[in-house]
Amino acid sequence: MIKLLLVDDEFEMRQLLRLYLLKEGYLVEDAENGREAYEKIVNNNYGLMILDVMMPQMDGWQTLEQVRKVSDLPVIMLTAKGTVKDKVTGLTKGADDYLVKPFEAEELVARVQALLRRTNLNEEKDNLLKHDGITVNLASRSVNYLDKKINLTQTEFDLLKIFLEHKGNVLSREQLVELIWGIEFMGEDRTVDSHIKNLRDKLKAAGVQEQPVKTVWGIGYKVE
Repeated sequence: MIKLLLVDDEFEMRQLLRLYLLKEGYLVEDAENGREAYEKIVNNNYGLMILDVMMPQMDGWQTLEQVRKVSDLPVIMLTAKGTVKDKVTGLTKGADDYLVKPFEAEELVARVQALLRRTNLNEEKDNLLKHDGITVNLASRSVNYLDKKINLTQTEFDLLKIFLEHKGNVLSREQLVELIWGIEFMGEDRTVDSHIKNLRDKLKAAGVQEQPVKTVWGIGYKVE
């Protein structure tokens, strides 16, 4: 479950929004001022922060500036001011969305859902490498061909990742050794050939029709 941080100095507002967000399945922690919010963010992981602008001790702008030094979590600002200047200020300081009071709680929930969806899609996209039905998930270090999981060793996974990241480029055995094991690797360059053979065998066994890792004779390997 996604954990949210709700920051507002008004107790009634925190309680109302908490009820709506809990109803939607989110975990919700709250803070009544910017200093408390900053301490919580430093010591916890949150999926998103809802941050009121007008607060004692540290207002929302000051809190946002401090938070952005340690975290890039999505932030929705809540404020009673709705001028273009205020919105521009929030966005330039690092806010991701801006909601003017008074507002309906349902609208805030919808914005939370939309922002989380957009953020998660971007993160997922950045963590995926794809090629002809093969999907490499960099975050989970998993590989699938269509809907079938392919179990690779760490070295086989690293080889496939490197080939897809350098798609179209020929990589020599020496380059592959350096990229995987580092320049101090004491083994033979031909060790790469054995791992590539195993990688090819596993891709073929999973149903991959055309072998993606091509041999470039006398030079090395590449993925078209």
